[in-house]
Amino acid sequence: MRAWLLVYGVVYVVIEMIGHSLASVGWPQVTTLDVAAAVTDAFLAVSLALAALLGLELAARRWGPDLVARLDGGEPVEVLPAAPIGVRSWRADPVAPPAAPTPAPARPPVRGTYEVGASGSIWRRRDRRVAPSFPEQPGHLL
Repeated sequence: MRAWLLVYGVVYVVIEMIGHSLASVGWPQVTTLDVAAAVTDAFLAVSLALAALLGLELAARRWGPDLVARLDGGEPVEVLPAAPIGVRSWRADPVAPPAAPTPAPARPPVRGTYEVGASGSIWRRRDRRVAPSFPEQPGHLL
């Protein structure tokens, strides 16, 4: 089938769908929103039909030869191989696994930014001392 004939047929169907949709509204009452809805509906229907045809064509290409072989009475096509596929290594000699990483040196404990003595000063009791909360007086609040 010629491509131009197929394109002509699709354009003809789209125009007929748009015309039918606008005629159902009534020609004197047609607005731009009705035209936009009719064009959108027509192109959606055509795109769904073309997607279905494309899906059928791809399915026929993928499973067509296997289906023909089974229907002709030939041997059934094996989908999965019976044994794993062997692969030869490109290396001439096997390489030893890498050595275990050396442990990192111990770090001092990390303290929060808003703690008193966060920069390592001597103003801490025991493990840590947290800065006092905001004062209750209304003039000192941020």
